[in-house]
Amino acid sequence: MEKNIEISLLLDFYGGLLKPDAALMTDLYYNEDLSLSEIAAQTGITRQGVRDRVKRCEQSLFELESKLGMLKRFRQLEQGLERIESLSRRIGEATDDINIKSLALDIESEARELKE
Repeated sequence: MEKNIEISLLLDFYGGLLKPDAALMTDLYYNEDLSLSEIAAQTGITRQGVRDRVKRCEQSLFELESKLGMLKRFRQLEQGLERIESLSRRIGEATDDINIKSLALDIESEARELKE
C-alpha cells in the first residue's frame, strides 16, 4: 500500500515529464486501481506490454526523485509546517499575554492554511 501512495505522489510531481502513454497506464494502474488486463483492453496492447511500461515508468519516477528530490522536499516542508503549527499552539496555551496569544494563533492558522 505504501508503494502505491508513493507512486501516486511521484506521478503528481513528475507525471508531466514522462511519456504520456506510460504515465496514463501507470495512473490507471495505481490511481484508478485497474488491472493490467483492463488497461490492456483499453489501450489495445498486451497485458505484458502494459506491465513492462508501468514498471519502466516506476523506475523513471524513482530516478527522477533521486535526481530532483521534489517529493522529499515537499515532505520536509510539510513536517516543518506541522512543527510550526504545534509550537504556535503551545505558545498560545502557555502565555497569558493577549498579544502573544493572538500572534501564536495567527501563526498556527497561517501554517495550517499553507499545509492545505
